[in-house]
Amino acid sequence: MSKKPEIILYTDGACSGNPGPGGWAYHLEWNGKIKEGSGGEADTTNNRMEMRAIIEGLNALNRPCSVTICSDSALIINTFTKGWIDNWQRKGWKKADKKPVENKDLWMAMLDAMKLHSIVWKKVKGHANDERNNRVDALAVEAAKAYK
Repeated sequence: MSKKPEIILYTDGACSGNPGPGGWAYHLEWNGKIKEGSGGEADTTNNRMEMRAIIEGLNALNRPCSVTICSDSALIINTFTKGWIDNWQRKGWKKADKKPVENKDLWMAMLDAMKLHSIVWKKVKGHANDERNNRVDALAVEAAKAYK
């Protein structure tokens, strides 16, 4: 059995207003190669764009991979590293306060996009000296401008 390719995936979302026009972007790195993508929506939220960036980045992979997802979204990182997603599913997509989980459609799409891959979650500091995180931030902001 061959070893899965090791991929680094940087993602970010941006929103002008919340809700408002938003953009998402991803930056994939593998074996010295880079692939990027971005897009957006006219009426969305920052969290939805953060999630869409991960979904689109994972869907850009054409085979099972070991993926380190680097995100500055505490919500997304905590959802997976602290087991929130498991609790939500077990409780019928309800949070601890018994309210429905927001953006269930995208959480489900993210889970689906993750199925083929081995995932490691890495929290990165937003708007800091991380060149790749700054790159996806700039791409997401630029993508959002098309929807203003």
